[in-house]
Amino acid sequence: MDKDSPQGRITQLRKNIEYHNQRYYQQDNPEISDVDYDRLMRELQELEKQYPDDDLASSPTQRVGAAPLSRFSSFTHPSPMLSLANAFSPEEIIDFDSRIKKLAGDNISYIAEPKLDGLAVNLVYENGVFIRGATRGDGVTGEDVTQNLKTISSLPLKMRAGEGKAIPSFIEIRGEVYIETEPFRKLNLRRQEEGEEPFANPRNAAAGSLRQLDSRITARRPLNIFLYNVGEARGIKFSSHCEVLKNLKSWGFPVNNLIEEAKTIQDCIKYFDHISEQRTTLHYEIDGVVLKVDNLAIQEILGSVSRNPRWALACKFPATQATTIINDIIVQVGRTGVLTPVAIMQPVNVGGVTVSRATLHNEDEIIKKDIRIGDTVIIQRAGDVIPEVVKVVLSKRTVKEKIFKMPTQCPECSSEVVREEGEVAHRCINLACSAQIKEHIAHFASRGGLDIEGLGGKISAQLFDTKLIHDPADLFYLTKDKLLDLDRHGEKSAQNLLDSLERSKNPPLDKFIYALGIRNVGEHISKILAREFISIEKLMSAKVDDLTAIYEIGPEIAVSIVQFFHEPKNKSVMEKFRKAGVIPRKTEAKTKDSTLQGKSFVFTGTLESMPRAEAKTIVEKMGGSVHGSTTSKTTYVVAGNEPGSKLDKARTLGITIISEDEFIKLVGR
Repeated sequence: MDKDSPQGRITQLRKNIEYHNQRYYQQDNPEISDVDYDRLMRELQELEKQYPDDDLASSPTQRVGAAPLSRFSSFTHPSPMLSLANAFSPEEIIDFDSRIKKLAGDNISYIAEPKLDGLAVNLVYENGVFIRGATRGDGVTGEDVTQNLKTISSLPLKMRAGEGKAIPSFIEIRGEVYIETEPFRKLNLRRQEEGEEPFANPRNAAAGSLRQLDSRITARRPLNIFLYNVGEARGIKFSSHCEVLKNLKSWGFPVNNLIEEAKTIQDCIKYFDHISEQRTTLHYEIDGVVLKVDNLAIQEILGSVSRNPRWALACKFPATQATTIINDIIVQVGRTGVLTPVAIMQPVNVGGVTVSRATLHNEDEIIKKDIRIGDTVIIQRAGDVIPEVVKVVLSKRTVKEKIFKMPTQCPECSSEVVREEGEVAHRCINLACSAQIKEHIAHFASRGGLDIEGLGGKISAQLFDTKLIHDPADLFYLTKDKLLDLDRHGEKSAQNLLDSLERSKNPPLDKFIYALGIRNVGEHISKILAREFISIEKLMSAKVDDLTAIYEIGPEIAVSIVQFFHEPKNKSVMEKFRKAGVIPRKTEAKTKDSTLQGKSFVFTGTLESMPRAEAKTIVEKMGGSVHGSTTSKTTYVVAGNEPGSKLDKARTLGITIISEDEFIKLVGR
């Protein structure tokens, strides 16, 4: 068969998709991004419509996922677990609505919900007791992972009698197993510390964890679950999908709190846009929105076509992962002298943004992932941060790729580059390195620092290159005449910058400390220092012992602070700040008999009476501290609605667990 013919292309596409199905569903180790996979699948679907053949029944377009792994017992789902058709634009969402109305009339309303990027599972309950759980597999037969599912603390092993319908004698409940982003980050850090390969993304981590032969390993992974639908149910009837969700909640199952009713397809599009904006603020990953016809009788009328139900649609966000080629690797110098390798890539669209650069972090990371110039790689973008390389597609490697070596001299100032023992970073040791000074000035003016409007990285670099400033304190000695000499600076922009500098002369103490760019001192430590020392003068005269006596300030941080303020050049800069009238506002002295002095808190779950940020502020004002993970040093774990793995760890460590009401009483609110 001619490989360039339509039939030849169909054969090749089927072969490629089967290969990638195996990598994704069975090995949890994909080689291409979701958007590239969807592109292959769409091309095959279009060709099969034009050129149907006798092998259509065995095509990957006609089935879901991949065959179950032989190492697990297989489980035949009482009712099939179908996949969803995809939409990638508002026009395709409207087309979906039009098709439904042609078949079922105009009286259609929807349920809209976030599409979690996890692993689909089917749970079987008999007389309210969990007896079997399986992966979706090929949609008909999945892998029996019952014991591993039982390790998920948020999954009820027994349904509770709720306010809705009575517990049925038999019911299938469908859900998605996932790992939250922060626990995922910590899981990968632990794996790296133990010399193991990090997971590419939370979805792969969840899938790999659920497929462990030893459920004790699964139990150590921070798995979570949301339930969103039912399959076969005996002795019970539902009229709508909304009713299904309400009963799942009533029976004690975790149901996503962002699910909403949508009366019209325009409401669905608004929901999609709203969730898309929220996406980066969620504590779990989603890759789109799912729309479902609410009325179950209408769902029955619509039925299914091929592998997809006609009554549901997956509306995909622009991909956060994509495949591209590394053309070169350059090195950037940061404000602390750290050299960071950056991949220069063939431009590719990721999450709706065209990107051509990705951070490679450090030399160890490059070696661990075996990244070479010329490699085909999968890159990932989260929010507005610079993308990173997830993995190399080794099957694309030839003999032409080049191994990268970190330079021995700074690319900016040609000074010696060193790597201190115990550190992964390479550093330029020249304090007068121009790249470091530019980055330091930009950091000082950044939003986390003094938030000087109109003073971004490009303007900071321009001011330094023209020798108008040499350090951050020089900013406050600028005049309009000097600014007017700069390119693209007119009378108005020059005056705006001067006004912004004037407004920033009395910053909060913690912001000023952070803006100074002291090594190992981030925003959290800056707040602690401001609260403890009240004024910048007291902090400047602090000794190592004074600092290490403070909870959370270790010897390394203490030494960095003392060295910074004892460095003659830094003393000179601090004096220039004083003469320019830059006087940080003193922090109110904390109450010495504060109830929370020296106590540390961890919050898990959703608080009803206040946002977590407000609770954190209350604790910090009363002398306490708030942390993101439970350790043996934690004083209290505050458990809100739907608490996560932090609660389990607190129980294991014997940490005091308090409710939201108890927390409110403790802080006197």
